[in-house]
Amino acid sequence: MNFEKYFEEELDGLRENGNYRVFADLERKMGSFPRATRYSEDGSASDVTVWCSNDYLGMGQHPDTTGAMKEAIDKCGAGAGGTRNISGTNHYHVLLEQELADLHNKESALMLTSGYVANWAALGTLASRIPNAMVFSDGDNHASMIEGMRHSRAPKAIWKHNDVEDLARKLDDADPEAAKIVAFESVYSMDGDIAPIAEICDVAEQYGAMTYLDEVHAVGMYGPRGGGIAEQEGLMDRLTVIQGTLGKAYGVMGGYITASSNLIDFVRSFASGFIFSTALPPALAAGAAASIRHLKNSEIERMGQRRNVRILRERLDAIGLPHLQNNSHIVPVMVGDAKKCKFISDLLLDNYGIYVQPINYPTVPEGTERLRITPTPLHTTEDIDALVDALSELWSQCALSRAVA
Repeated sequence: MNFEKYFEEELDGLRENGNYRVFADLERKMGSFPRATRYSEDGSASDVTVWCSNDYLGMGQHPDTTGAMKEAIDKCGAGAGGTRNISGTNHYHVLLEQELADLHNKESALMLTSGYVANWAALGTLASRIPNAMVFSDGDNHASMIEGMRHSRAPKAIWKHNDVEDLARKLDDADPEAAKIVAFESVYSMDGDIAPIAEICDVAEQYGAMTYLDEVHAVGMYGPRGGGIAEQEGLMDRLTVIQGTLGKAYGVMGGYITASSNLIDFVRSFASGFIFSTALPPALAAGAAASIRHLKNSEIERMGQRRNVRILRERLDAIGLPHLQNNSHIVPVMVGDAKKCKFISDLLLDNYGIYVQPINYPTVPEGTERLRITPTPLHTTEDIDALVDALSELWSQCALSRAVA
């Protein structure tokens, strides 16, 4: 086989369909978030405003976060020095796991190297080692959850997205003796919609099922202390496992699960994705813990972010640009064509100094291509005006339809 020819043809197909991913070469500006310097292939540099960051609250540049990281690196050096089992458990890791358990009102927590790894390792371990386990997965679950289920080789049933009645049917049709695991998310990252957590818990409890909730896009963002949608709705005690990330609202890196002490110890003892991975650098753990502590006690960032989401949606409505309605912080502006979506994204970056990554297939279904916009509390009203004006001009240039008032 001519491997290079095969690779080239596959990549050409992505380019032809508008699905080829291009990485923007950015250098974030400390103290000026969401500003960044963009480096182009010709060696030039320009200033851009980032509108698609998962650093939802700007905590990646908050002085509490960066100060804690600087202090930790001065005390401990750069890396952890090993896996958690072999010399890699630093005191900062222990303190972070205590903060995470407290955040979700659980007995214990376990930190992993990313949210993806946390889902893959935890779900994969639970579903593979619990006897006669069967997983019931929301149809829109993240790739990391799907990979965990696939890795486990446990039987699974996929229920229609956020459809509690379909979940109940799937549970009712399953082997009554099966150990059932219901896996779902709180905030779904592409549409921004929110799961009916209470109703899902009702059904899961009726069938004696474990509940596994992915809160990666909600932690830090919702609830009086940033514990997520489950905290906001007073439901944390009803979830068996709450999984989250440190790389979005908390502005650092890493993933975690929280649950009972026995469940956490079980995953810690059997999950290969945890056992054989080098631990996160202590500085990252220190920065994450500081960010979590800050957001447990501060509503300023969350309120500012919600204000800007409201303003942006009002401005988009005023000019008829279609965006999915939801109750979250994610604003998906719908384009519906892969090539036009990438074209608009490229022009925003090249001509307007605005960076919004196009979201095309396979991340979203064909025909639902979009610009996924994530306002932060640090965007100004002038930033919002510049974004909306640029989108309006490009919408007309691409002859895209507008909503009729």
